[in-house]
Amino acid sequence: MPLEIVRNDITKMTVDAIVNAANESLLGGGGVDGAIHYVAGPELLAECKTLGGCKTGKAKITGGYNLPAKYVIHTVGPIYEDGKHGEKALLESCYRESLALAKVHNCETVAFPLISSGVYGYPKDQALKVAIDVISDFLLENEMKVYIVIFDKAAYKISEKLFSDIAEYIDDNYVDEHTDYRRESMRMNVPMQASIGLFEADLCECKAMLSDDDLDAKLKQIDESFSQMLLRKIDEKGMTDAECYKKANIDRKLFSKIRSDVHYKPSKPTAIAFAISLELTLSETEDMLKKARFALSHSNKFDIIIEYFISKGNYNIFEINEALFAFDQSLLGA
Repeated sequence: MPLEIVRNDITKMTVDAIVNAANESLLGGGGVDGAIHYVAGPELLAECKTLGGCKTGKAKITGGYNLPAKYVIHTVGPIYEDGKHGEKALLESCYRESLALAKVHNCETVAFPLISSGVYGYPKDQALKVAIDVISDFLLENEMKVYIVIFDKAAYKISEKLFSDIAEYIDDNYVDEHTDYRRESMRMNVPMQASIGLFEADLCECKAMLSDDDLDAKLKQIDESFSQMLLRKIDEKGMTDAECYKKANIDRKLFSKIRSDVHYKPSKPTAIAFAISLELTLSETEDMLKKARFALSHSNKFDIIIEYFISKGNYNIFEINEALFAFDQSLLGA
């Protein structure tokens, strides 16, 4: 997917460029900065000495040397005081400048740490929001795969209110797996004659409400594949293909595969990602999932979190992925 949150050591990321949360001297320091210099070797420091330092909010690029990354993009984040001294604008600039440098050097994959969220004291939830907002805006206009690399869970935090709201929603809606199974079994074991009767009644009602052309269209939709339904929904929403797959956090190559293969069966996170991109209602999302032979369940925390965001009308896939990561769930996208 174009933006992914991963738990890893950034010095071990095999990408075109990693971003270093540096100080203004660019001559190494503690934390991520020190680790990157240690793994890259003395050649990195030698090149950094030729750059004349770097101002806060700006970025400069060097080779990666002994790192698995080809480049290191050094950016200087702001020291957090109280949030009233331009810290947010400077932090946003760090991400924009770094992404611009990566683009100039034809980088297809870039890995960021959470800049300024360590010893520089930027509140972790706010630092994460800045990172997500700037990177997601960039990805709407550019083709690149970007990672936000979290070394450990303590370094990652969404807002306390959002976390507690989701946790409460899960508590209110989570049901035992067997309860959900029994409910589904009862639904599936309705006597066949009764099911046929219900279907015929629904069909008669449809005929009464719809013209012949409308009815034909509805009957055709019953036989739609996931791919066909997706393309129809994109047209109905007046979106372009690019708008849809970018909002879904889906790679262009995967979208092309789905478009060209009428029988393509997506993963559940991919199917939901498209439903989020299209801003479907909960019932519409269920319909789309059925085309891929999936369903939402209240015995699954992942599904409940998705339901929470749809019920709130929040279709920002990057914010949804922040929450999913915080609750140790799979992320949406490819």
